[in-house]
Amino acid sequence: MAAKAEKQALNWSELGFQYHKTDFRFRAVHENGKWSAGELIKDPLIAVHEGAPSLHYAQQCFEGMKAQTAVDGRVMLFRPDLNSERMNLAAGRLLMPEVPQAMFLEAVEQTVRANYAWIPPYGSGASLYIRPMLIGIGENLGLKPAKQYEFRVFVSPVGPYYKGTGLAVIALAVSGMDRAAPNGTGSFKVGANYAGGLLATKAAQQLGANEALYLDAAEHRYVDEAGSANIIFALRDGSLITPRSNAILPSITRRSIMILAKDQLGLKTEERAIDLRKEFVTFAEAAACGTAAVLSPVGRIWFDDAWHIINGDGKQVGPTMQQLYDLLVGIQRGERPDPYGWTHSVKL
Repeated sequence: MAAKAEKQALNWSELGFQYHKTDFRFRAVHENGKWSAGELIKDPLIAVHEGAPSLHYAQQCFEGMKAQTAVDGRVMLFRPDLNSERMNLAAGRLLMPEVPQAMFLEAVEQTVRANYAWIPPYGSGASLYIRPMLIGIGENLGLKPAKQYEFRVFVSPVGPYYKGTGLAVIALAVSGMDRAAPNGTGSFKVGANYAGGLLATKAAQQLGANEALYLDAAEHRYVDEAGSANIIFALRDGSLITPRSNAILPSITRRSIMILAKDQLGLKTEERAIDLRKEFVTFAEAAACGTAAVLSPVGRIWFDDAWHIINGDGKQVGPTMQQLYDLLVGIQRGERPDPYGWTHSVKL
């Protein structure tokens, strides 16, 4: 039924990365040790008790996913099982109940299917962003876990995270603030990590950058990640490296890119500590990567009170990042073979 709905009359190619209210969202509640069956609802508002730990103590986590329309009309998800795993890792860290993977995947499929009219068409450059979230909603006052939890999935059609023509080249500015400590919550997708970064992002944008770039909290020397994306570097020796740190989010996109670089491009890949100042001269290309950012080349980085340019004039997309982008989105959109079984077709 949902698959036959007419598409919304939107200018898909002009969409920004903003919220659009769609028709349905999925909701399930956990209470007394068990989950309700869950259902699709129309109300976008959540009733939360004023004492809810999600409001006072940030007991909440979320995921970010996308649904794409393939060239043959299929609606594709990308590695949704890993989003389920990552949410449950965060839930365990915050003493929240895990969402069973079967429920997670069914909730995502139901929500996408029910909002078929909002899924951007193939070739539009837009996608349907999917936001699964888990929050503590029950009555509470002391610093302790909630008694009730809500799992919700909502969706919104979106355009590119960084607006530009084609593959947008962005700029980053090193922040003097710390995003997370190695043994903190930096490796979990929890809301408090992002609220703490708002000021750093604002400061970076005032310098003319798109995002803040964080260095390690201990020495302010090694690259961690950007405000909303992981980082990769193509070196002049032909290898591809990415930071190794316990304080950064384990990006599904980054993990996939590193596999593609090794298997499809034959590059030597490595995950290790990256000393920004000492190694900058070895960088041939750089990029931010994640579900929202996809793969966004970085042309310049601000640190030590100056802009440092990567790849010529800092405005061009390098060959390695272009190839990796083409490989990644080609699989996500069903344009290329998927030898890894990463894509998941939504039953319409």
